[in-house]
Amino acid sequence: MARRQTTPPAGKANQDSAADFVENIVDIDVTSEMEGSFLEYAYSVIYSRALPDARDGLKPVQRRILYMMSEMGLRPDRGHVKSARVVGEVMGKLHPHGDSAIYDAMVRMAQDFSLRLPLIDGHGNFGSLDDGPAAPRYTEARLAAAALTLTDHLDEDVVDFVPNYDNQLTQPEVLPAAFPNLLVNGATGIAVGMATNMAPHNLAEVVAAARHLIAQPDATLEDIMKFVPGPDLPTGGRIVGLDGIRDAYATGRGSFKT
Repeated sequence: MARRQTTPPAGKANQDSAADFVENIVDIDVTSEMEGSFLEYAYSVIYSRALPDARDGLKPVQRRILYMMSEMGLRPDRGHVKSARVVGEVMGKLHPHGDSAIYDAMVRMAQDFSLRLPLIDGHGNFGSLDDGPAAPRYTEARLAAAALTLTDHLDEDVVDFVPNYDNQLTQPEVLPAAFPNLLVNGATGIAVGMATNMAPHNLAEVVAAARHLIAQPDATLEDIMKFVPGPDLPTGGRIVGLDGIRDAYATGRGSFKT
């Protein structure tokens, strides 16, 4: 592939004649150009949109929603506010994408059938297994008690802050999560070249396993599975067979039937 660059010589920028331009052709290998461009795109999708961070178990849009609600003072001991107000604050200050994506992520964090431990306390119609939620102008929200353990101590320099999309404000790179949210609530996401689908687990079991692992850093998988025998699905159900679960814990890939 050839990329043509034309540069007007000094002092003749205003002349239109083709003779006044110096032609400079740069040869570029198409394969290398596509590989580099695709890797940049894939990296952006993976880290900026699709997959959760292992430290707080949140995707960027979820993290921005919880952080902005914390900044708005929407604590569990205060009143709900209209969801559209939260969506507007997040979109205007932190999230460069559309309002529907923000509201969809916000709704999911309030659904007790989607998350094992909901992070948002929703007031109004936040949907069901069979139907979607009401519009953001009709629902209200505030942080759930569990979300406070993710957002507390943000003002104590415990995490790094990074610029927002227009470099006007800052946002936390990761939330100072006080419990393993990724394991408790699970995660689903499709990026470029990779995807994740992690099942949720019981909070008490995960915390007990974490405490045991801190006390016994050399604990085996069998030791950990004494505390966490398998996933704990928010919709209930009976898991048939544990072999696939053990494979998932041991290798990162596995499946189970419910």
